[in-house]
Amino acid sequence: MNRFKRLHSVLLATLVSTCLLSTAHADDALKMELTANQVIKNAEGKTVYSPVRTAPAGTVIQYKATYTNTVNKDINDLMVTLPIPANMTFTGDVIPASAQASTDGQNYADMPLMRKVNGKLVKVPLSEYRSLRWNIKLLPAMKSATVALNTIVN
Repeated sequence: MNRFKRLHSVLLATLVSTCLLSTAHADDALKMELTANQVIKNAEGKTVYSPVRTAPAGTVIQYKATYTNTVNKDINDLMVTLPIPANMTFTGDVIPASAQASTDGQNYADMPLMRKVNGKLVKVPLSEYRSLRWNIKLLPAMKSATVALNTIVN
C-alpha cells in the first residue's frame, strides 16, 4: 500500500512538471488540480468515485486532471499529458475520448495503438501503454477543462 502512495506522489510530481513544461507559453495562466479516486459500482449499478490514498491490487483508480485558465486570455492548442504509473495498467477508459497513447512517453498515436507482428497489424496490449495526452484546442479565459484515465493497481 505504501508503494501505491509513493507512486501516486511520483505521478503527481511528473504531472506537475509535465504541465509546467507544456504550458510555459501560458506564463502562469494555467492551474492544474490532480485527483485520484477509486471507481466503485454501487448497489444500483451506478459508478461512484471515492478519494483514495492507498489501494490493494485489482482496485480501479481514476486519475483526473483539471486545467483552469486563470487569466482573461484564451489558451490555444494546449497539450496535456498524464503518465501511467509503473504499477498500474490502463483500462482503456479515458475522458475525453480524443486522447492519444504512447508506449514510450515520446511517440503518440490514436487509440487503439497498433503494431505489426508476423506481418499482421495487432492491437498493443493496454498493459504496455505508459502515458496519454490530449490536445485541448481552446481553453477559454477563466474556464476549465478536465481529462481523466482509469487504471488498475497491479
